[in-house]
Amino acid sequence: MINTVLFDLDGTIIDTNELIINSFLHVMESWDHASPWTREQIIPHMGGTLEQQMRTFSGQEEVSEYVKGYRAYNDIHHEAMVRPFPHVIEVVEALDQAGITLGVVTTKIRPSTLKVLERFDLLKYMKSIVTVTDVTHPKPHAEPVQKAMAELGSNPAHTLMIGDSPVDIQSAQNAGALSAGVAWSLKGEQVLSGYKPDYMLHDMRDLLDVVLKGTGRS
Repeated sequence: MINTVLFDLDGTIIDTNELIINSFLHVMESWDHASPWTREQIIPHMGGTLEQQMRTFSGQEEVSEYVKGYRAYNDIHHEAMVRPFPHVIEVVEALDQAGITLGVVTTKIRPSTLKVLERFDLLKYMKSIVTVTDVTHPKPHAEPVQKAMAELGSNPAHTLMIGDSPVDIQSAQNAGALSAGVAWSLKGEQVLSGYKPDYMLHDMRDLLDVVLKGTGRS
């Protein structure tokens, strides 16, 4: 029986996809040392830390200025381009009412994580929030999921981590927890299925069947 659900944030419960892609493209416009990456080339790398992605895209080790430019653009356009995915709020409310313990495990930094959760009135439901700044080893390492479970007193066998990226599935698996991919991931259902998650959600409401009815296993 699942009694704890951990959510990734970007691309899983909050649709920040276009904002993220546009933020990367904006920074790349200033580069003269490398060919700009296309949208299609950016997508497979989404899910890791911002620094990791910038190092990959730029081919450079020192990326602090690029990260600064990304976050500046991201902050300006955040309000206009970010929204929850369909049925997220109603499902989170239903799980909370059913007594399921909820948390967030993300590679975002804490200020922007809290900002988006507060904006959509989701913060009050999350009993643990683990961001990239709270761990030494980000996803796909087990540490982020383990930290959330430790804060919640949750058993890995009864904990489900949900995400849109392979690193979410891998982090859950490395921590001994159950995992679920979301079919609305920009990476595609087929890519996520290759990492063998325990569940695949095609609609956020599928989560109610998985958690409250015990159905829908991949």
